[in-house]
Amino acid sequence: MNQKARANSDIKDHSLAAAGELRVQWASREMPVLELIQKRFAKNKPLKGIRISACLHITTETANLALTLKAGGAQLALCASNPLSTQDDAAAYLVVKENIPVFAIKGEDNKTYYRHINSALENKPHITMDDGADLVATIHKDRKQLLSDIIGGTEETTTGVIRLRSLEQSRKLKYPIIAVNDAQTKHFFDNRYGTGQSTIDGITRATNILWAGKKVIICGYGWCGRGVAMRAKGLGAHVIVCEVEPIRALEAVMDGYQVMPLIEAARIGDIFITVTGGMSIIDEKHMKAMKDGAIVANSGHFNVEINIPALEKLATSKRQIRGSVEEYTLSSKKRIYLLGEGRLINLAAAEGHPASVMDMSFANQALCAEYMVKRGKSLKKIVYPVPEEVDKEVGKLKLNAMGIAIDTLTPEQRKYLASWEAGT
Repeated sequence: MNQKARANSDIKDHSLAAAGELRVQWASREMPVLELIQKRFAKNKPLKGIRISACLHITTETANLALTLKAGGAQLALCASNPLSTQDDAAAYLVVKENIPVFAIKGEDNKTYYRHINSALENKPHITMDDGADLVATIHKDRKQLLSDIIGGTEETTTGVIRLRSLEQSRKLKYPIIAVNDAQTKHFFDNRYGTGQSTIDGITRATNILWAGKKVIICGYGWCGRGVAMRAKGLGAHVIVCEVEPIRALEAVMDGYQVMPLIEAARIGDIFITVTGGMSIIDEKHMKAMKDGAIVANSGHFNVEINIPALEKLATSKRQIRGSVEEYTLSSKKRIYLLGEGRLINLAAAEGHPASVMDMSFANQALCAEYMVKRGKSLKKIVYPVPEEVDKEVGKLKLNAMGIAIDTLTPEQRKYLASWEAGT
């Protein structure tokens, strides 16, 4: 092993590398698009000499993205984007077998989390990759001296895009960002099918509950909320949606779900799942209204969607009853069960999204990094959508990998669609 990579990393256990390698290889079976990009990158080296600092969930899927970027010639440093999402064996594999510096330990405290972010920034990046915008925020607040080298960055998640657009609107964003989250090949699939399945998986692993017959309250009906609702319904749950946006609420009604204010749903719900990107969605008044045995989980990026300090204040006692389940007993003797410390339940208690959906998300990351290297210096300091040609290329590669062919327009059809003159 490269001793420099060991010295420049902070991971749990180097001896986990062999197990991590097998799991990374298993994930790669479901990531054919990234494999195709990796082969091209290895040949053309579009990222040669480029330093990339990435604040992402350190999982087997992310490891395959790291291998792709490395194949393209990039010099990498990785840190975790969530204290509970790191897969320690995947981190060990990257350090021991691939000589990629990683700063991530599952269960790290908040101080360590930000120390790891700053360690990854010692790479002096030309490109940043973020999942939640903590890396970008740290640069803008504490590491401004790094800005002169930065060409651009990418952002993986809804919460991060919201934060970065706020930074842009206040005219404080110092370099261009591509919102990978908003790619059609990302939010249509990763958010809906990935979050939908992995959230249910995380809650099931944590609790071993039977979903059929349960009243499941979904807070938020964006792409993630749609996915979770669809999967819970498919398992036989009675799904209730709580929303603040009227059009999304109307869509939930049209999709066959009951819609009501959260304070009303709190009285009848068995399982509560937040997927909003906001804060204090489940608040003290909702907890007081919940029935005994209510299960509360979050699948939004940060652990602020559930007001945990309020729950701590309401509780007369607290105990860890299962690996990812904390039981809070209130003065009324009512019990509320918080899963995964209120952090992303699909990563805190399970393995995150299936590799096949992360294939498209990370294909977008890799191609957007290449795009930034080619054009970043000509871009404005704003948040950009994923270039249409990149989004379509990812979709095309995915279809090819699945052995699916589609039709193409004839020249006459293209002319008709581009013309205003043809009528009835």
